[in-house]
Parts: sequence; C-alpha cells; structure tokens
Amino acid sequence: MLNFATKHDDPEASLGWNERIGYASGGFAFNMINGIIGSFLTIYFTNVALLDAGIIATIIAVSKLFDGVSDLVVGNIVDRTNSKMGKGRTWLFRMCIPFAITTVLLFFVPQNFPTMVKYVYVFLMYNIVNAVCLTFMLVPYYSMISLITKNEYERGFLGNIQQMFQTLGNVVVNSFFVIMLTRFSSSAENIYTQQAFTVTMLIFCIVMVLASMICVFFTKERVHDSAPKGSKEEKKDAVSPLTAAKALLSNKYWVILTIAMFVVFFVIIMYSVGGVYYCQYVFNDMSQYSWMANTISIAQFATMFVTPFFMKKFGKTTVYKAGIGVMAVGFLGFGLFGSSTPIMMFCNVLKGCGLGMAGGMALGLVADTITYGRLKTGIDAVGMGNAGVSAAQKIGLGLGQAVFGWALSGSGFDASLEVQPASVSTTIKFIYNWIPFAMCAIVFVVFLLFYHIDKDLPKMQEASK
Repeated sequence: MLNFATKHDDPEASLGWNERIGYASGGFAFNMINGIIGSFLTIYFTNVALLDAGIIATIIAVSKLFDGVSDLVVGNIVDRTNSKMGKGRTWLFRMCIPFAITTVLLFFVPQNFPTMVKYVYVFLMYNIVNAVCLTFMLVPYYSMISLITKNEYERGFLGNIQQMFQTLGNVVVNSFFVIMLTRFSSSAENIYTQQAFTVTMLIFCIVMVLASMICVFFTKERVHDSAPKGSKEEKKDAVSPLTAAKALLSNKYWVILTIAMFVVFFVIIMYSVGGVYYCQYVFNDMSQYSWMANTISIAQFATMFVTPFFMKKFGKTTVYKAGIGVMAVGFLGFGLFGSSTPIMMFCNVLKGCGLGMAGGMALGLVADTITYGRLKTGIDAVGMGNAGVSAAQKIGLGLGQAVFGWALSGSGFDASLEVQPASVSTTIKFIYNWIPFAMCAIVFVVFLLFYHIDKDLPKMQEASK
C-alpha cells in the first residue's frame, strides 16, 4: 500500500517531519468541522431551518448521552481491530467520507418537511454525525499517538503539534466561513440561506476528507500488541470497567481534573456559539466575527509554542492554574469594557493565552492523575480514565450548546423578527461573558485549594521504588 511515512519500523526511533505534519493534519481535519458545528449549527437551525432554539437545545442535550457512551464502545472496537493499515488509520480511512456526507446532510434540513419531522431529522442526523462518525474519527485518531511511536519525546511532540493544527483549523473557519456564506448566499440581504450553507459545508467537508487522507497515508503504526489475545499476560493486565470506574472515582485528582475539563469545554462552546450571535445581534455586524474569534484562536496558537518552556520551569499544574485564571480575567474584562473594541480584542487575547496554557497541559495532567491513581489503588485505569475525560469534554460541549439554546429561547428570540427584543442582546452578553467568567473563577479557586498533585505524585513515586 502506498505510504509516505518515515521510512523505518522502529517504534523507539525519531519521526520525520512528513509524518509529524501528516499526523497533525488529521487534527486540522476534524477540528475544522467540529468548530463549524460548535459555532454555526445553532444559528443554522434557528435562522435557516427556522426551528425553536429551546427544542434544538433539548435535542442536543439528550443526544450527548449517546455521544458519551459511544466513546467507550468505539474504544473497544478500535482495540479489537486488526487490519493491514493498523487499528487507528483504518478507521480514519473508512469514516472520513461518511463523516463528510452526514455533516453536509446535517446542514441540509429539508425545508418542505413538517416541523415535527424536521426535529426527528435533526435528532437522527446530529447523533449519526457526532455519536457515530465523529467518534469513529476522534477515538482512533487520539489512539494513533500510542500506535505510531513509543518514543516519549515523539509522543509529546505529536500531541503538541496536533493541538497547533487543531487551532489552525479554528483559524481557517473563523477567517473564511462567514465570507463564504456571504459569497454563496442566494440573498444579497441575508447570508443565512440554505444555498450558502450547502455550498460552504460541501467545500469544507472536501478539505476535511483530503486532510484526513494525508493523515492516513503519511503515518505508520509501528507499535503492536505486546501480549497475544487470550494469553496469560493479557488476562493479567485486564481490569473490569466497574473496577476501573471505582478506582477513578476514589482518585480526587482525576475527579477534579475531569470536572475542570467539562467546564473548559462548556466555556469553549459558550463563546464559540455566543460569538456568532454576539456579532449578529449585539454588534449587528457579522463582519466583526473574524476578529472576534481569531483574536482568541491566534493567541491560543501562539501560546502553544511557549507553554513547554513554562512547563519546564513551573510545572504542568501551575501553568494549568495560571491558564484558567488568565481566561477568567479575559471574560471579566470583556464583560466590563464591552464598548471598546481595542479592550475587547485584548481581553480575547487573554482568553486565547489562557486556553493555550491550560490546553497545552491538559493531556499531561490526565496522564499524571491516572499514574497517581495506579500508585494509590494498584489499578491501572488508563483506558477508562481517558474515556471518562473524553466523555466529560463532549458533555461539556453538548450541554453548553444546549444551555445557550434554552437561554436564547427563554429570552424571546425569534429568527423571523427583523428586530429582536432587548432581552435577547442582554442574554447573549450574559452567556458570552459572565457564565464563562464565573465557571473559570470557580475552577481556578478549586485548583488553588485542592489540586496538589505536583507535590503528592513525586512522593508516591519515590515511596513505590
């Protein structure tokens, strides 16, 4: 099979830049589409499909229950996969086109369907896209870091560069999505038309498929099962899901970090969806969206270059705490000084810097909490630990989107009105600024008072020798 990965099979050896960038292109692919769904799906449903924001919010909230379970199911399927392409790459190859097709269909609610049938269509398509197709992209993709190399430096490098490419995917969406809606709209006065969304989504999904294929053909899985299926070694290492869950719930640091992950992703979706509505109904100017979103994304992207140096000097926990604190200050400043564009831009830069600091440390902290739990309980819950964190992130994204919809519906929002009630802009400002500020501030205080793994873990590691 044609492959452009680094020309060796040694799992301990260094990787070439072609493979590093090839792997990162997968992150660019799925995060670009994920960013569109997070930022623009709600306004598509309310302003194009003309559906009720509250009902849509409920559909999304209920759907996230399926989405959280699907992580565990797909993780088990990936573990059991055996193909010439490996465990992870084969699913990216199989699922990128179905993901593209179903995503386009998600943004193509049939206009002539009865309203109730439209809601059923949205429920089915949303779950197919997120709980099935996206999960079959994300879980194998994240697993590929462990399947491509055993080299600790290379694993860390792949994790960092894929986060950069994920952020780059956001920058591309922030910079071009609204421009493309304007270009392809069938109405000179309204960019929210079915034609605009159909053509724009088709183009972005084609780019996603191409980037996914680059990831498939420029990477190679070199790490294989160390113990044969059914062997004594495999049975010895096996931990039942119930046992792993009990061990994790007794691990205070894993619990705190998992809740923090939920909060961070809840906040991310709040400002992602909120930013679109903020520009449309507070600024009354969608041309403001590019700077509104990109000041966060570009600052996050730039910060990721320096977080490894901060981590080396101050440690992961300190950098994570500082990141959450800086995010809180950014939301506070935007809320207090929302009439000055330069100050708003500066506050969004603070949000991006904070997110870059916290996001850059997140995967390392998850690994630390799982190591702490293993030393404390003797149970290695790596799979369940990561699946639980992943589920918390997805639930945060879904519930945040749902809360936004419920609040918007409760404020009297009606997409058919030319002028919205004053309560709509007030609600949007509250959701965009004050809920994220309060949640970040609470997480910052909790970490400050109760999260001391940087002191406890070294002691336990020393005692275990």
